Amino acid sequence: MKVAQLGSGTPEIAVVGGIHGDEPCGVRAIERLLDENPTVERPVKLVVVNEEALERQVRFVDEDLNRAFPGAPNAKTHEGRLADRLVEELEGCLSFSMHSTQSHAEPFAIVNEVTETAKEICPQLPVQAMVETSNFAEGRLFSEIQTIEVECGLQGSETAAQNADRLTRAFLTAVGALPGDTVGRDLPVYRLVECIHKDRADTYEVFVENFTEVDPGDAFAAADGQKQVANEPFYPVLMSSNGYQDVFGYAAEKLDVLTDSSTAD
Repeated sequence: MKVAQLGSGTPEIAVVGGIHGDEPCGVRAIERLLDENPTVERPVKLVVVNEEALERQVRFVDEDLNRAFPGAPNAKTHEGRLADRLVEELEGCLSFSMHSTQSHAEPFAIVNEVTETAKEICPQLPVQAMVETSNFAEGRLFSEIQTIEVECGLQGSETAAQNADRLTRAFLTAVGALPGDTVGRDLPVYRLVECIHKDRADTYEVFVENFTEVDPGDAFAAADGQKQVANEPFYPVLMSSNGYQDVFGYAAEKLDVLTDSSTAD
């Protein structure tokens, strides 16, 4: 794990990349900040987490780090020990954690709960939506540390790396670490309500778009040609044919639309 800092003093803000070794976009954003070494108005901690998985270009070494929190110093897995170290490192910080996905090209934010902090910051980020995942938070970083996660784009793409850089700077501006203004936007808020499982098959298909409502009776996915049909309306989130081994993605409900409360244009 690599830890660095912009500015002097004790940081209350952290930027995190490399939770998963096959998602380098956040690492590149952190490296660019370190290269530029901008003057900051609040100290910022920068953490590149799973260096071993990044070097191997694999998601994890022993287990998914973002399902391993809080971890333990004597855990049997590499990620279990790393989770414990990261929780200690991020104590007292509002953390901004960058990821990428195989299911959706446009950035969106993920939070454990729709807190006042999330409602203040997320509408200032260049994201399509905010997703509350409290029903599925076990083992994730934000179950232990106050965290805003962002999915920056398609895994391994140059666009995801560019988005990660843009998102990081917007976050640091929104929390007063970098000077300047953010651009506010109306932001829809969703809550994950159900995991959409998939049977073992040779081929998978997804027929719907993430964040676009699926009506009852609509076929939304298929395994070996066997279609799954919606019984109730839902909004798909993180839906993809092969993003996860055992699930297509998640069904969500729409909670609200937030309006940016900052004074910036």
